Amino acid sequence: MSSTTNSSASKRIKNLLDENSFVEIGAAVTARNTDFNLQDDPAPSDGVITGYGLIDGALVYVYSQDASVLNGTIGEMHARKIAGLYDMAMKMGAPVIGLVDCAGMRLQEATDALDGFGRIYTKKALASGVIPQIDVIFGACGGGMAVASAMSDFTFMADTGKLFVNSPDALEGNLRSKCDTSAVEFQSQESGNVDVTGDEATVISKVRELISLLPGNNEDVASDACTDDLNRACEGIEGMAEDTRSALTMIADDYRFFETKAAYAKSMVTGFLKLNGLTVGAVANRSSVRDEEGNVTETLDPVLTPAACEKAADFVNFCDAFGIPVLTLTNIKGFAATKCAEKKLAKAVAGLTYAFVNASVPKVNVIVGEALGSAYLTMNSKSLGADMVYGWENAKIAMMDASLAVKIIYAEDIEKSNDKASLIKEKAAQYEKLQSGVESAARRGYVDTVIAPADTRKYVIGAFEMLYTKREDRPAKKHGSI
Repeated sequence: MSSTTNSSASKRIKNLLDENSFVEIGAAVTARNTDFNLQDDPAPSDGVITGYGLIDGALVYVYSQDASVLNGTIGEMHARKIAGLYDMAMKMGAPVIGLVDCAGMRLQEATDALDGFGRIYTKKALASGVIPQIDVIFGACGGGMAVASAMSDFTFMADTGKLFVNSPDALEGNLRSKCDTSAVEFQSQESGNVDVTGDEATVISKVRELISLLPGNNEDVASDACTDDLNRACEGIEGMAEDTRSALTMIADDYRFFETKAAYAKSMVTGFLKLNGLTVGAVANRSSVRDEEGNVTETLDPVLTPAACEKAADFVNFCDAFGIPVLTLTNIKGFAATKCAEKKLAKAVAGLTYAFVNASVPKVNVIVGEALGSAYLTMNSKSLGADMVYGWENAKIAMMDASLAVKIIYAEDIEKSNDKASLIKEKAAQYEKLQSGVESAARRGYVDTVIAPADTRKYVIGAFEMLYTKREDRPAKKHGSI
């Protein structure tokens, strides 16, 4: 390793990779610029350690910025090392992991530093959809580096990290003491820029876990041996229709589910699980949050919000790019009905609808509760191209709630009735039997099979095994514009 072997940057690499597996590239590189007497400042490795190593035996490429060298700022050679690492990673078809601790652009190098940022952006854009990109923020990640981080597929952030385009104190009407927009809480809960948070050891451990679930590139398949019972019954899963994170954990091999963006848009769950050893991406509606003891800690509206749609659309697009099958658990009543949501709702729902239609990977949907109206269509319905749709025995699929429907259909009769409540109840029961039940949808072919909740794992594993060789032709085009 370079002359910065005792720095935090080198220690983070050591903790991330398998023991003694790291091989450094470009250890002798240093800054070329001499303006402002820059040559008088020691710059070993130009403030970034680059190389490759293994995570559980899988090849990965890593760069780790060293804040002890020129504050980890990015200059010409610093950027050239990162860009070169991307070139090699794309040739080899292996993920790139960036360990970020950067004060931003190196002011002494001016346009050379600007060009360096541009080269990093270009490499990240070209690598998108080819190899997984993960950024882990340990210190500062500001300005142009925040943009680079947002171009990665997944962003992890330690409690000590700071992520911002503009400093909190530079925002009009704001002070850091009032609202620290660079803090991990804001970036994970409010902006949705961060997938996983925790202390330094936790985020490193979670990166290793995520790498074990992802393919090395867009031509690999993320699969390994399964030791769990493929026919294991999911007893009690029917009680998890509202807390679908718990349901996905029960369905998964060895009860392991890796959630992404857990703190953001909680009404939509996204993450990865293994099913018979095959990595599957999961998207699920959620209306309650439970703790480890099973107690409900938060109640959410079972509706689609702009943030939830954007979160799910980004995740589905990633899965499709890397050939990862998609499983959805649907339990949705409609759309968020607030003035704030209305500003972005149509566009966000359109984005999620497009993501599901555009995805050519195997797609399986399980309707675990209510599936009402256009919101149900957006959630990977048969109409959008889901390959297999299952419905739990107690599921409901309809245009709208039965009571609301009969108030429209039988408006005149209800107006004339002396017992409006009884008439509405009677007609609603008839409507549910004819139009809302899962059996009704199955008779029309919108649900392939009605299943007992306990059999969910068995059925979805069987579906993905059947769909393993799926091939689907699409209209010739450069790319969509939705």
